[in-house]
Amino acid sequence: MKFKLNRRLTIFFFLFPSLAGFFLFYVIPFLGCGWYSLLDRCIDGSFVGIKNYINLLSNDLFLMAAANTVYFALLAVPLTMLLGLILAILLNKKIKGRSIFRSTFIVPMVIPTASVVLIWNILFHNNGVLNGTLASLGISSVNWLNSGKARFIMVLLYAWKNIGYCMVIFLGGLLKIPKEYYEAADIEGAGAFKKFIYITLPYLTPVSFFVFVLSIINSFKIFKEVYMLAGPYPHESIYTMQHYMNNVFTSLDYQKLSAAAYVIAIALGLLIYVLFKFENRFSKYL
Repeated sequence: MKFKLNRRLTIFFFLFPSLAGFFLFYVIPFLGCGWYSLLDRCIDGSFVGIKNYINLLSNDLFLMAAANTVYFALLAVPLTMLLGLILAILLNKKIKGRSIFRSTFIVPMVIPTASVVLIWNILFHNNGVLNGTLASLGISSVNWLNSGKARFIMVLLYAWKNIGYCMVIFLGGLLKIPKEYYEAADIEGAGAFKKFIYITLPYLTPVSFFVFVLSIINSFKIFKEVYMLAGPYPHESIYTMQHYMNNVFTSLDYQKLSAAAYVIAIALGLLIYVLFKFENRFSKYL
């Protein structure tokens, strides 16, 4: 009994700095943010209840930013996961130079943001490479970053940056599938499609769930690149929640910012909760 108590105290002693930092810099500010969202102002504010939330949900700019964020995630996350899975399956085969290809797709994750923005500016600027190529072919130039096409550039940027990450995780999942299953399927005469449907996909379900959750979180991390490419007020098709919250923070409207942060946190929490429930139910049938 004494040994267990000493062991627990030792574990707590080593975990205490991390736990203290987590509560000090994450939990306490998050709770304070919730309190600010219920006031009419930060200093000597009066309690107004959910008024800030009502005003927020009736704000056209917030609704547009929320819709753009959801639309972007619906386009970018499945596309990136699909391409990452295809690359993982291809690089799981015995092909020459596969280690080089694996490293190549990881490179975008470690390139500094400023370098990424420079490359994409060279490509998609009004006087960039793509418009120069179009002009040489006698085609009128396109305002890539200030038109509806900006959304697809944002999706392409997200996919380019995150495909390697998805590929590595899927590749790890593929390596854990016993080869005996594929050998048994070959003996039974199953084709590549049936092996993919009945062996690969079921065994990749937990990995796919993990990749999906992380991909949604990573979709909020594309803000820096888009901000440096198109500024704080980009074309309305790529004006997302990150832009909205950044601009609200710049205007020092902390009540609106706090309410928006809690709305996003609740929405993401509910989404992840539903995904966990779905994954737990689905895994019972595997």
